[in-house]
Amino acid sequence: MGLVNAATSLKVNPLVCRDLHVIQINISGFRRTRIGKQNPQFSVDSLLNLTRLSSFNASRFSLPGPIPVWFGSSMLTLEVLDLSSCSITGTIPANLSGLSRLTVFDLSKNSITGSIPLSLTSLQNLSILDLSSNSVNGLIPASIGALSKLQRLNLSHNALSYSIPPSIGDLSALVELDLSFNDLSGSVPTELKELRNLLTLVTAGNRLSGSLPPDLFSFLSKLQIVDFRGSGFIGVLPSRLWSLPELTILDLSGNQFSDMLPDTTVAFDSTVSMLNISGNMFYGNLTILLRRFQVVDLSRNYFAGKVPDFIPISASLSNNCLQGPMNQRELSDCASFYSKKGLTFDNFGQQPAQKKKPKSTWLSHRTIVILAAVGGSILVMLILILLPITVSFCVRRRNRSSSSTHPRGRHNGVGPLPPDETLPSGRGVSMNFASLGSSFTYQQLRNATKEFRDSNLIKKGKSGDLFKGVLETGVQVVVKRISLESMKNNEAYLTELDFFSRFAHPRIVPFVGKYLEDTTHKFLVYKYMPNRDLPSSLFYKSNSLVEDGLKSLDWITRLKIALGAAEGLSYLHHDCSPSIVHRDVQASSILLDDKFEVRLGSFSRACHQENSGRPRKIARLLRLSQSSQESVPGSPATATCAYDVYCFGKILLELITGKLGISSCEESQLKKILTEILPYISSQEKEPVMNILDQSLLVDEDLLEEVWAMAIVARSCLNPKPTRRPLMRHIVQALENPLRVVREDSSESERFRTTGSSRGSSSSGRIFGSWRQSLSDPVAAGTSSLLSQAEGLARSGGATGSSTRGSSRAASSRRSMKDV
Repeated sequence: MGLVNAATSLKVNPLVCRDLHVIQINISGFRRTRIGKQNPQFSVDSLLNLTRLSSFNASRFSLPGPIPVWFGSSMLTLEVLDLSSCSITGTIPANLSGLSRLTVFDLSKNSITGSIPLSLTSLQNLSILDLSSNSVNGLIPASIGALSKLQRLNLSHNALSYSIPPSIGDLSALVELDLSFNDLSGSVPTELKELRNLLTLVTAGNRLSGSLPPDLFSFLSKLQIVDFRGSGFIGVLPSRLWSLPELTILDLSGNQFSDMLPDTTVAFDSTVSMLNISGNMFYGNLTILLRRFQVVDLSRNYFAGKVPDFIPISASLSNNCLQGPMNQRELSDCASFYSKKGLTFDNFGQQPAQKKKPKSTWLSHRTIVILAAVGGSILVMLILILLPITVSFCVRRRNRSSSSTHPRGRHNGVGPLPPDETLPSGRGVSMNFASLGSSFTYQQLRNATKEFRDSNLIKKGKSGDLFKGVLETGVQVVVKRISLESMKNNEAYLTELDFFSRFAHPRIVPFVGKYLEDTTHKFLVYKYMPNRDLPSSLFYKSNSLVEDGLKSLDWITRLKIALGAAEGLSYLHHDCSPSIVHRDVQASSILLDDKFEVRLGSFSRACHQENSGRPRKIARLLRLSQSSQESVPGSPATATCAYDVYCFGKILLELITGKLGISSCEESQLKKILTEILPYISSQEKEPVMNILDQSLLVDEDLLEEVWAMAIVARSCLNPKPTRRPLMRHIVQALENPLRVVREDSSESERFRTTGSSRGSSSSGRIFGSWRQSLSDPVAAGTSSLLSQAEGLARSGGATGSSTRGSSRAASSRRSMKDV
């Protein structure tokens, strides 16, 4: 009866009847009554009486609990079953053979575990099968190829493993195939080329390997979306891919494709809206083929030569070997890459100037010969004249010296130290790292990493390549191989050594040892973290969570990670004297052990900061590079602890939204992301947060308040004025008890201002007097065009900003930090 009343008020009819029989039920998006919320469960026994029911749509209606066993064998007339976003748990019923008429089967965005039952592949009339955003594990049944009428297959964001079955190529009617963000391995079967009606092909975020079949796109002429990002592919691309006539989105980023762009002049009627091939090993010149694309990301490749006029101004071209654009690779890196390919690098357009060197060198050599001959003659004459005088002087000097009784030491300085123990700092100061960790040999590290094999490569970092290794003792480690061809790398590894020789904390990745005797490479060894880093774990199933069947980290674990990272940064900012600025806080620097405890890494850019907030060059090597500046609007020119806080705010947004890459994206892209996210973080109500919440998260009322609290903290961290960002120790207190951030008494919330401009003296009262009120402060809100777009915040700011300013100043000084 409650459903009928709700439907009437919404002017929606949830029931469709025919001949006095209910044939359709649609309660999509309905909310349970107040009584129904007390004990919600998947209780639909009454459906057994609806013998002619053909459609049941309960999407976004809370039905927590497992699907009844009888559901798959008794609903014989069902044709459409949509249970997406219903909070369903348990496994898919094993007996589904009774649903022979079913055409649409949607269980997406739930918490379903277990494997895909074989009986599911017997539903011959299925046209849509969507099991995405669950925790389904095991393999994709080979018998899935029997679903000859299937048009849409979405198994993304699960924990499916093993290989892609070749039988998928038998799904001749398939239009959409999404297998992204699973744990699939192996190569792409060439049988997929038979999917001639396919419009969307997505394999992103798996552990696939090998090259793509050369004829994969031979008959896939209707493809519109191809998403292979982060799939693990290598080799060259099938040439047919570039000429697909209907293509609109092509994302090949984060693989190891090594190929040149075809120089085709074929005219296309359609343009591709987006091309992303960043993070590969494409090389050669930029060709006219790129004119077809509207949004282009070519960063982190090895493209060379001049940038053609037809390349969009907005194109991302960083970390290549191009002439003209900023932030390109080092000359040695580009030259080495092209040399291995048997090609000659153009030296960033400086090759013509080098051709004159032979002539100039010959003239210089001839001049030197002439001068040397003349000088030699003069020198011989002087020796003949001065030799008698010099001999006489030396004899007299020796006689006087022999009468002296002053003792002299054998050496004027200290004796030589082993090369792996003492290193120059670049400032004339020697630093001894003998007691830092263990000293390894090159052969030990070579054996541990299987000769630095590509299969052991974790990632290519800015300061060095990271390899997974196993020592002779069985200890798993990460070996960073640092090339000294770049001076930046030379400073970076010395900075890390100096950091680990001074600081240690449970929230810092343990340093195991080093090998420093090589003249071209240095090797640093750290303890291996089983769950790697945050981007690798947020959407990947961990072996430690098999019982829970979690593929996407639950909210409790995400909050735990946020708190752990905050504790690590709080140690650097407040327990170290002077404070340490990390300067590279992003998701990839948050490492996770087997229990998802945080260990901070990436200390190659760390520096000290004085209490005044200005970084200084410290006694040994932790110093701020002149070229490294903070690019956050309203921030000081050099990095400070407030910069770490700003970066930490971006990580909190990644944990809330599930959108990877926020913490590492460029500033222009970040502004766009913040414009889309921040308006939904309201200081007065929590419901808007649902619009940005990761869809794979299932949260109840209390957990939603915690999400809301973290969002408020994140927004405070992202304040464009560094002096208005909270201190990291205050952030730790907020994340330890997030509900206090949003359940604060109104009387207490008035007390959040203090006088003075010093960040250290005012942050406690202004920020932690009330997180929610600080968001609605009209002064703070007015400093950023991004924050001003939140309508709810603008309204609340006008109501409280001026009326409470005088009283809150006096009250904040009496507020204790224990109230937070």
